[in-house]
Amino acid sequence: MSFKSKLKEIRDDITTTFSMGKLQRNRTNRRGRAYIAPELGGGSELLSELIEEQSPWANLPPELLHDVIKRVEGSETSWPGRRDVVACASVCKSWREITKAVVKTPEQCGRITFPISLKQPGPRDAPIQCFIKRERATSTYHLYLGLSPALSGDMSKLLLAAKKIRKATSTDFRISFVGSDFCQASNTYAGKLRSNFLGTKFTINDCQPPCPRMKSNCKLQRKVRSIQVSPGVPARNHSVATVSYELNVLRTRGPRRMHCTIHSIPISAIQEGGIAFTPLEFNNPADEQSPSLYASKVKHPLIDFISTSRAESSDSICSKMDPLVLKNKAPRWHEQLQCWCLNFKGRVTVASVKNFQLVAAVEPCQNVPVEEQEKVILQFGKIGKDIFTMDYRYPLSAFQAFAICLSSFDTKPACE
Repeated sequence: MSFKSKLKEIRDDITTTFSMGKLQRNRTNRRGRAYIAPELGGGSELLSELIEEQSPWANLPPELLHDVIKRVEGSETSWPGRRDVVACASVCKSWREITKAVVKTPEQCGRITFPISLKQPGPRDAPIQCFIKRERATSTYHLYLGLSPALSGDMSKLLLAAKKIRKATSTDFRISFVGSDFCQASNTYAGKLRSNFLGTKFTINDCQPPCPRMKSNCKLQRKVRSIQVSPGVPARNHSVATVSYELNVLRTRGPRRMHCTIHSIPISAIQEGGIAFTPLEFNNPADEQSPSLYASKVKHPLIDFISTSRAESSDSICSKMDPLVLKNKAPRWHEQLQCWCLNFKGRVTVASVKNFQLVAAVEPCQNVPVEEQEKVILQFGKIGKDIFTMDYRYPLSAFQAFAICLSSFDTKPACE
């Protein structure tokens, strides 16, 4: 074979590889959700493997690749530098698997990296600090990672977005991973918050199924309009939590009183040695029954629960598997300021009826340590016109915290 023919063959191979990569990127962009180099099924799977085999980066030694990704992950601890870690997971399948093994969950490292991090519990030691921007003209709400718009500026990382949709008998807040697509049929759909007619009770629906042990407390709602969802993309709404506001019949002064029942989190998560289940990836509807998508610090949580159920009394089991209930921390009346006050530690600067702090509401028989009962799990408050802070921690996820805060934006004439 002559040199010219060999050169032409190499050039054709490069052109073919480039075309395949472009086709795969176009399909990924149409998918919408910020997945990390998603694996394509069917005939596209062979195409993806072919591209990865021809990539010069796919054949690096695993030990060297692990060391490189670990150094990148350790050096980039905040956004936008965290994009380098996401870029490593987008190279090919081998890079993605090693990156997923290196990157820890928010509970372990206190950092948000991948979209699935928004469905995982926050850190135990210190809360993750975020802020919410409300746009009245479009009835949209954007959740950003950072202290405030003034301090973060253009460096803020958009985490979630929501759009308020009023209906005849209820109000929906559709939550998305992007700020431009709120359709339930889209892959960017994360869940929704729905209120009743009076705006006193809200239901949080998650597109992800709850952990296997808490499925009995959660309900699957399939009532979706046919014009919104295509037959090939079923929209699933799993009811994972409820938020209730007490009626203020006497019209007494003071903040709103609320209770949040998190059906997808057991009370044992905040007990001594307790854990909260952590989803490791976004699963397909066909994989809903697979318990392998959830991480736990114990080796066999399901088998462990079944084996110990016979030895323990029924009252003890019910106590451990009861859903986590949160209540707003009672404020104190300040005589000099003539207002209700809570210690937000400088994170809230404007008085508002929307401001709240949530702590665990426990019973004496549930054996929750005193420090856990006093710990603020979620706080939300106003710092400027249409600007609010949101700080959350374990066992809540960013999605759950955002949905709870959205309930505060709805009109509640009967509660104020």
